Amino acid sequence: MEHDREWYDVNIFRPRKGYMTGEVVIILFVLLGWAVANFGVQAILWLLSETPQGEGILTRLTFLSFPWHFWFTAQFLPLWFIILCILFNIYIDRHTEQHSRRKDRSHD
Repeated sequence: MEHDREWYDVNIFRPRKGYMTGEVVIILFVLLGWAVANFGVQAILWLLSETPQGEGILTRLTFLSFPWHFWFTAQFLPLWFIILCILFNIYIDRHTEQHSRRKDRSHD
């Protein structure tokens, strides 16, 4: 029974070697990409949004006839989330496939 409990112990800060280590790396890269886009770039947008004269450079710049900061927040961030989900699924599928091939070879 203790062996079964050990099988379900998951710690993202100390993953088991092999499959789980690679999976945690993929998850951390996706979270980093999400955090940089949502918090880092938003902080830069906020810092550049306004000048002492009133209107900032990001209000004057346009993309598809929208102010750049609006387009980035309203259009790009949801698109970025979808892109990250697709990339996560692609990489986790590749990782699972590579791990299952290694597991099959070890049983031969």
